[in-house]
Amino acid sequence: MKIIKSSEVGLAEIEKLLQKKPFDEIELPEKIRESNKKIFGEDLTAAEVVRKIVGDVRKFGDSAVIDYTKRFDGVELSAENFQVTEKDFSDAEKIADEKIVESLKLAAENIFSYHREQFPKSWITYRGENSVLGQSIVPLEKVGVYVPGGLAAYPSSVLMNVIPAKVAGVGEIIMCVPAKNGKINPYVLIAAKIAGADKIFKIGGAQAIAAMAFGTETIPRVQKITGPGNIFVTLAKKEVYGHCDIDMLAGPSEILIIADKTANPIYAAADMLSQAEHDPLACSIVIATDENLAEKISVEVEKQLEKLPRKEIAEASIRNNGLIIVAKNISEAIDFANISAPEHLELLTESPFQFLPKIKNAGAVFLGENSPEPLGDYFAGPNHVLPTGGTAKFYSVLNVETFLKRTSLIFYSQNDLKNSAENIIRLAETEGLHAHAQAIKIRN
Repeated sequence: MKIIKSSEVGLAEIEKLLQKKPFDEIELPEKIRESNKKIFGEDLTAAEVVRKIVGDVRKFGDSAVIDYTKRFDGVELSAENFQVTEKDFSDAEKIADEKIVESLKLAAENIFSYHREQFPKSWITYRGENSVLGQSIVPLEKVGVYVPGGLAAYPSSVLMNVIPAKVAGVGEIIMCVPAKNGKINPYVLIAAKIAGADKIFKIGGAQAIAAMAFGTETIPRVQKITGPGNIFVTLAKKEVYGHCDIDMLAGPSEILIIADKTANPIYAAADMLSQAEHDPLACSIVIATDENLAEKISVEVEKQLEKLPRKEIAEASIRNNGLIIVAKNISEAIDFANISAPEHLELLTESPFQFLPKIKNAGAVFLGENSPEPLGDYFAGPNHVLPTGGTAKFYSVLNVETFLKRTSLIFYSQNDLKNSAENIIRLAETEGLHAHAQAIKIRN
């Protein structure tokens, strides 16, 4: 694994190492490129593939969804069997491990509890004699949730997307998830039932995003789409934005760990690999303040890597995107972390709360050695749908407000309007909007 000392390279080089490529510049693996070439007859970039799929689904509806699901997933669907039925739920419950289901229920309780605390309040305030200003909090009527299902099944993502929408009071929650061999993982279905999804469709990829954004004969059109996915899903969300809203452009998973001399190298290595096993494009970085610790973590990563069932994926991630930087001190380490703006930031330091006020850019912060990233992924309660690719500089974690709108309320009495008229007319005429001014004059 690469170990770089900040004392031996310039800040510009460190910044370059910490920068992430834009989603549409990520090069596709050769295997996927060849597959796409067979499907489309030419070598297309990921963005070009997505644009083609989204355009076809918008134009042809169900038939395009059926066609692309067959081409990419090898699953033959019809409009009649897009949707998950009660039998699918009962079949899932029959084969599910009761202990796993109980863990999902406990996780859901924590997530519900945490997100209920986020609900903003409508408010009213009085202005002037009898005038009223206020804010009304309104839930979205219909949202779409995307749940990945390619390399692994993610019931935790179901809970993290559906529960805040449910807490927000969304009228209808539509969920799309790819089905392997026509079947959805039983724990994904059980999680959807626990969380309260209203309709579930057995489709994935860019075609699922397009179907929810524009609506088809079978799949309802939604106002907002949330949930992570692969590069095609992410680019599809980018493509449909404006026709509906999206939560964020979520790319490959990432972790950055700040480790001082008190950090346990075994823990740091394990936490790096917890992200690396997601995806060959996942990014795992440690910023250590001690060179000896950096060496120990590197050795420990290689040691633990050998025992992983998903070794091939994790190894590709570590080789391509794994990095250990040796910083001069903890202050420099925090500066580097803020430049990176990671999805997950762990503080494996002696006094993690001491440094928390200095953290400006991170999707979620994990404080101390007993708060590893998987705690947040599955169970603690905060959401695990987080900004990636440096977008934590301006995006927030998925939350209840993601599914709410704010509507302004304005009521002026006749006398209060009269008292304000001169100022309103002056400002309107300054902008050359005389009809605006006239709408005030005519009332006075």
